[in-house]
Formats: sequence, C-alpha cells, structure tokens
Amino acid sequence: MLKRAIRLSILILFFLLATGFLLFQDYQKFLQTPLNIERDFVFTVESGMSFSDLNKKLQSENIVNNTRYLELLARQSSRANKIRTGEYNLMPGILPDELLNIFVSGKVVQYSMILIEGWQIHEMLAAIKLNEILVKKLGSYNPDTLMKELGYPEKSAEGLFFPDTYHFPKGTSDVEFLKRAYDKLQKVLDEEWQNRDPNLPYQSPYEALIMASIIEKETGLASERKTIAGVFVRRLNKNMKLQTDPTVIYAMGSHFNGNIRRKDLKIDSPYNTYRYKGLPPSPISLVGREAIHAALHPEDGKALYFVAKGDGSHYFSESLAEHNRAVVKYQIKKGK
Repeated sequence: MLKRAIRLSILILFFLLATGFLLFQDYQKFLQTPLNIERDFVFTVESGMSFSDLNKKLQSENIVNNTRYLELLARQSSRANKIRTGEYNLMPGILPDELLNIFVSGKVVQYSMILIEGWQIHEMLAAIKLNEILVKKLGSYNPDTLMKELGYPEKSAEGLFFPDTYHFPKGTSDVEFLKRAYDKLQKVLDEEWQNRDPNLPYQSPYEALIMASIIEKETGLASERKTIAGVFVRRLNKNMKLQTDPTVIYAMGSHFNGNIRRKDLKIDSPYNTYRYKGLPPSPISLVGREAIHAALHPEDGKALYFVAKGDGSHYFSESLAEHNRAVVKYQIKKGK
C-alpha cells in the first residue's frame, strides 16, 4: 500500500510539474505574442473603470485572448491599480507588457486647436464653440461676460489670450482651454516686459499689449514689425495721433465692409485713433510674441508715417509732405 501511495504521489507531482511547465511555457508565449491589433486605432479607458472592467473590454474587442494572463502580468508588476483614464493610440505589434505600459503612462491622444494672431475675441470664441472635442462649460460665448466666467470679472477679454497651437486630451473643457491660453499670454507678456527697452511711453504691460495688437494688425512683413513700432512710439512721444486704420476698423465692427471712407475716420469712438490721441482702451486682437517684442523694442529712426505699397510692405516717411507723395504713388495712382 505504501509503495502504491508513493508511486501515486510521484505521479501526481510529475503531473503538477508538467502542467506547471506547460502553463509557464504558455504564459511566456502569451508575453511574446503581439496582441490582436490589425491597424492603428484609439482605445478608451473609461473613467472609474477597474482592471477587471478593462480586461473585459479588451476581450470584447478581441484585443486580448487570455485575460487571466494579462491580469496576472498586471498584478505581478503592480500596474493593475495604476491604469489611467483616457484615449490611447494602439498599433499593430504591441506586446501585452507594452500595452500595460501604455495604459500606465497617461500619454493619451492629443487633439489640437490653433488660435491665430490677429483674431478678434468674437472670432476666437466662434472657433472654440465649433470645436467638437472641447467640452462646453461656458454659460455663453459672449465676450462681455467671458472674463467673469473665467474668474477675472474686472478685465476686458479682447487680446488677453495667446495665439498658439494648443494640444489637449479629450475631456478638456472650453474653460480649461481658455484659462490655459490666458495664462500663456500673461507669462509671455511678463517675460517680454521684464526685458523691455528703457524710456518707452507705456505705463503698464497692458498698454504695451495694446500697442502690440496694433502692430499685429498693421504688419504684413515680419521684418517691418520693429519699424512700425518705432513710428508709433515716436508719434506717442510727440503727442501725435496714431492715425492707424486697424483701430478704425475695430471701431466700425460689423459695419466694416472692406473699405474705410472719409466719414469713417470721424467715428466717435475711443478706438478711433484718427480722432483721439493716445492708445485705444484695449487691445484690438490676439497678439503673438513677435508683436509684443516689437512693441517693447521699437526700431530707432525718424519716420513718423507709413503707407501700404500693395505688396505687404510699407513706405516710411519722415515728413507729412513725403508721406502725401507716397500715398499718391502707392494708393491713389494704383487705385485708378
């Protein structure tokens, strides 16, 4: 009886060892076999999803055949509780270990949106409202109430958001997006203000931003930014009106049809720099770093006037007589 028991025990032990070896071999094969992914696609780990829930979803989408092995791998490596919510790009050739690393990394799919230099606030808000990825949390897309909704009720919205390409994951709200663009503008403006030229006619960074917005709208060639800034700074220093068309266009609002008439230059608006001296009360557009830099580092010179030549560049003049001749040459004669 004892010998039979020993033989049976040896047989059982052999069976267990053989089974264990086969399971180990099968597990190793699982680890080294790419998942069932035939093409790139986006897989979503939902908020509140447990690892068991994730495993079931992977199985239901035929990505993983053996969920028990995947769970074993996740728990052995202490990654089962570190999975992060979001959308992930999965591609052919991924191994189980790489899949877990992706889910733990938090490197989710990023969407992008561009805020463009020169946009007015209503153009920016219209683009954000049309974006299908951003979660809509704003109560309204009214420029007059925007800053109150963002937590800055004392500020006017125009020009307070930095134009740039922004990347963000799904689930980002319009409020989060706008706060990020607002913070970026404050950071850039502060950096440029700290390194400004001496003896500029601005009392605050905000006044520099206003000037930069005018430069942004006036400039067709990047190489002329500092030259245009120099003209405007000299006019301010001489207590001359800026007399810049973009501010009149801004004052006209929806009434602007592509042409500025003589009577438009008489519009009674604080933004009409043909009628009022100094800077307008706020920026007139979104402003890039280059325009801010130009406003704070204007080019030296004597020019007080400039006129568009029709090719994106300008002719700069030191006297009104020279300027008037340039207007005849580049605008009146060309317009005939």
